This record gives sequence, C-alpha cells and structure tokens, in this order.
Amino acid sequence: MKKLVLAAALTAAASTAFAGSLADPVIEAPVIVEESTSSSSGVLIPLMLLVLVAAAVAD
Repeated sequence: MKKLVLAAALTAAASTAFAGSLADPVIEAPVIVEESTSSSSGVLIPLMLLVLVAAAVAD
C-alpha cells in the first residue's frame, strides 16, 4: 500500500514538473492608438500670419 501511495505521489509531482513547454512564450505587442488632429490646425496660424503681413504691406 505504501508503494502505491508513493508511486501516486511521484506521478503527481512529475506531471506538474513538466507542465510547461520549452518554447518561448508569445508576447503580443501593445496596441498604440494615435489621436488624430485636424489637418487645419497646423495651417491656421501661418495663414493668419500671412493675412496680417499682407494687411501691413497693403498700408
């Protein structure tokens, strides 16, 4: 009976020891979400500056 319990204990310990694999774990890259800005935001300031310069030159 002792041998049966010992064999069961060794079998249980051996099965958990080899539960993992030797392959590298697959790690997925995090998703990066870029916030979009309107295309006119970069154009608005130079246009306003151009209008001011044109008004100053016209005087």
